Amino acid sequence: MSDDGLFREVDEEVRRDKLTQLWDRFGTLFIAGCIGIVVVVGSFKGWQYWQAQLAEKAGMDWYNAITLSAAGKIAEADAAFDEITKSGHKGYSVLAKLSQAARLGQDGNKAEAVRIYDGVAAEAAVDQPLRDLARVRAAYLLVDTDSVSDLSSRLSGLDSENSSWRHAVREIMALAHVRASDFKAADEQLKLILADPATPAALRARTVLVSAQIQPQLPANTN
Repeated sequence: MSDDGLFREVDEEVRRDKLTQLWDRFGTLFIAGCIGIVVVVGSFKGWQYWQAQLAEKAGMDWYNAITLSAAGKIAEADAAFDEITKSGHKGYSVLAKLSQAARLGQDGNKAEAVRIYDGVAAEAAVDQPLRDLARVRAAYLLVDTDSVSDLSSRLSGLDSENSSWRHAVREIMALAHVRASDFKAADEQLKLILADPATPAALRARTVLVSAQIQPQLPANTN
């Protein structure tokens, strides 16, 4: 055997000895680490599947509750909404509350509807757009009873130029001013709605009608 061959054989033997020593020292830890990775990945996948199943069930329950409400089966619908709310599902639980409040408002139970809306608006864990939606819907229900200042306080911050709720807020405030017989202030809000190119068509049509109705009440220099 040549010297080179001998040296290679010795080097390979030394490497095998070192690997054996390393395995003896850290082999158990390596196996434990591999098992740990498998367990973590498996647990995460299981959690994802469980969450998907919960979301699917909550979605179906919410659809069934909406169907019951549309069919006039109020008691059954309320019970279904309550079950979804108790389920704790972040998304559908809030939707169930909003849907229930909307139904209560349509049925004339404004106080209970506003209570639910205010509860959603006050929940820090709820996404901000849904909290803002709850504030606006509650204000629509209260526009015939609450003062201009109370409504303005409720809707504070939602009437800015970059707010997606500005159109609704301006309509609410215009209606509140009309009820308070402050037609000049109402006209100012209506003009803001009509001047905004992003105003929804339905709201623009309502605004034109209200504006026409209050024109006779305005001072001559504001027409």
